[in-house]
Amino acid sequence: MKQVIYAMQFKGKAAPGASSNMMKAATSASSNTLTTVVGADGVQGKFEPTAGGKAQFESEVTLTGATSFLEKGTIRFGDSNNRLHFSTVEHGYLGDSADPKRKSGAVMWRVDGGEGQFAGASGYITSNFTLSDAGEVTDNHFGVIFVK
Repeated sequence: MKQVIYAMQFKGKAAPGASSNMMKAATSASSNTLTTVVGADGVQGKFEPTAGGKAQFESEVTLTGATSFLEKGTIRFGDSNNRLHFSTVEHGYLGDSADPKRKSGAVMWRVDGGEGQFAGASGYITSNFTLSDAGEVTDNHFGVIFVK
């Protein structure tokens, strides 16, 4: 088995779904590097664009409580058929944040398989995200994927 890791920042929109307790999210991320530096003043981190393609994210979110949700979706890496399919492990969390115009949350997804490079894939992806009152999403992923 080969291990593929990635860290990307996705940005896009969440919009109402098929029912009142559903949302559809559509975001994208450019190729990037993530830099983390620990120094005398603490920790600093940033995503910086780098040469390469984009990743496209689409999901369906089902609200299951005041702060909980389930989610399933697909991430396509590049213009080819390299796709991951995922679903929520237990429930995700979405709650208030220090910014009154944004909610924040976190979720862990199980890789349910994929296509192309990710045929037969397994693993997990963690997401820390914000959702603005206008439906703008910023979603920070860290994935550890196993492929054959």
